[in-house]
Amino acid sequence: MKRIFLLCKRPFVRLARFRHRCGYGVHSPFAFHLITGVIYETAPYYKYAPLLEEEKRLAAQHSKSWREEPLRVKRLLFRLVNYARPETVVDAGPLSASRLYLKAGREGAVYTAATELDELFLEAGVPVDFLYLHDWRRPGFAEEVFRQCVGRTRGCSVFVVEGIRYTSAMHRLWDAMKQDERCGITFDLYDLGIIFFDRTKIKQHYIVNF
Repeated sequence: MKRIFLLCKRPFVRLARFRHRCGYGVHSPFAFHLITGVIYETAPYYKYAPLLEEEKRLAAQHSKSWREEPLRVKRLLFRLVNYARPETVVDAGPLSASRLYLKAGREGAVYTAATELDELFLEAGVPVDFLYLHDWRRPGFAEEVFRQCVGRTRGCSVFVVEGIRYTSAMHRLWDAMKQDERCGITFDLYDLGIIFFDRTKIKQHYIVNF
């Protein structure tokens, strides 16, 4: 029911964010490049087709526990990982095809998956370069994963948080994340929040019509 509500709400969200499309009004070269060259990138990456086939195969195997995600979100994850070039990737949330896109975006990166907190095994001293936090139905889980991972960030780290505006609890959590002194530039895509940790850039919060 919640998923149907979100889909019905989509046209109104896009209308409300219409002036935040295509990087209009963004003066930061970094933010403008990310919006136009990564978020809005439409090039048909050669990996998209085989990823879709592998996703169908895995979905059939895990039909009971599989979490569906919009294709545009999964492809954005691929592009973000491909852009950030992380050495470590943490995938915190339900079993879904996102893992395929995260791994394909940076082959060779150390990948850690955790559907529960006790599965979040992080060796001492190992940084978290890229975090995909996608369990908006459990804001407590999301908050604790963020707490454990934010202390392991470095200037190149990127966090992607799903469902930042789906519920009031997630919206409050997103606001708290943005205000964290360790966080830098953030992007609000409605479905996703993106946090960069490069503190050499002026901290700003951008809204993007995704």
